[in-house]
Amino acid sequence: MKIFQIALGILAAIGGFVDIGDLVFNVAAGATFGYQLLWVVVVGVVGITVYSEMCGRVAAVSEKAVFDAVRERVGFGAGLTTLVAAQIVNLMTLAAEIGGMAICLRLLSGLPYRWLILLAIVAITLVVWVVSFDWIERIFGYGGLCLLVFAVAAVKLHPDWGDVARGFVPHVDTSDTLLYAYFAVGLLGAAMTPYEVYFYSSGAIEEKWDESYIMTNRAIAATGMGLGGFLSLSVLVLAAIVFHPRGVSVDHYQQLPELLTTVFGRPGFWLVIASLGIACMGATLEIALSLAYMVAQGFGWNWGENLPPREDARFALTYTVLIIAASVFVVVGVDPLKLTEISMSLTAAALPIGTFPFLILMNDRAYLGSHTNGHFSNAVVLFISALAAVLAVVAIPLELIGG
Repeated sequence: MKIFQIALGILAAIGGFVDIGDLVFNVAAGATFGYQLLWVVVVGVVGITVYSEMCGRVAAVSEKAVFDAVRERVGFGAGLTTLVAAQIVNLMTLAAEIGGMAICLRLLSGLPYRWLILLAIVAITLVVWVVSFDWIERIFGYGGLCLLVFAVAAVKLHPDWGDVARGFVPHVDTSDTLLYAYFAVGLLGAAMTPYEVYFYSSGAIEEKWDESYIMTNRAIAATGMGLGGFLSLSVLVLAAIVFHPRGVSVDHYQQLPELLTTVFGRPGFWLVIASLGIACMGATLEIALSLAYMVAQGFGWNWGENLPPREDARFALTYTVLIIAASVFVVVGVDPLKLTEISMSLTAAALPIGTFPFLILMNDRAYLGSHTNGHFSNAVVLFISALAAVLAVVAIPLELIGG
């Protein structure tokens, strides 16, 4: 049944909402501001759901992935600008995920971090070379459901639901408004990462979608991204309960196990390791493939994770080179958390760059026929891009000066 392809939406959402960098950022937001930033996650969920639905619609109607369609519709030059902007940000995010995998292995084994980076690179490369898209989608899509343990933990700690509800209403209950803005743009950037939608669109082509998937696409995008947003909200609420009342500052990965050990004791440590392992590997594979998809589509190459590497050699070489290139950041000692923070801010700033070519495509009746955008979809895309750009004006200078 078509609806069982919801694993594609779940996998895309896991990479965007609950990878290891986003987990730490959500935990830090909850520890610092309690429930005040829950509304930002909701805005991000609405935005990424609309974006994903549009990308899936392009794939279903035109039977082309988004980057293929953008290159054909607006030309190679405009497509190249979007490609370069997205690749820079996503390469940093990929580096952070590789570092995150190594940190998971370090928490598990206690072995030296740099050696574990090499182990993580080998594992990622082997999986992406050997495992087909269908099995990556099933294993890490449905496997990502184990992250629901964070929601269970949050409920078991009995939060004040009135305070939680107030967090969904935008308000600033702090004197440090610049730090509040910084976390707001980071959370929005975490939700609106471009690789999610490009991966989702390319996955639809891998699964051979056609116009009969229009309604299924809406259900998959809403359910997958909605689940990712729910998990992100659960982590933030859990951090607000565990850390915020004690004034604990969260600034490294080693603090994550406390989220679940508080509720489940020692088994909570193993639950955190299992959850982070699945989230990290799923996100790393998603980003690596998304980067390769964008390059292949931007230049009009043959591509497909379901194809043997010998049948799309340039595509396979691209994701291999990109994995190695991204790993250089963490091998030389760059903090994965810092990479995540920078990439989130840059993602928010770069959203308008990719928005306008995309909107041209989505409103072209010659390309999409009766399936062009309505006023609501256009308005959501423009509003969130404008909001991200405004917030980034504050966040990026703070990031650069170390604020």
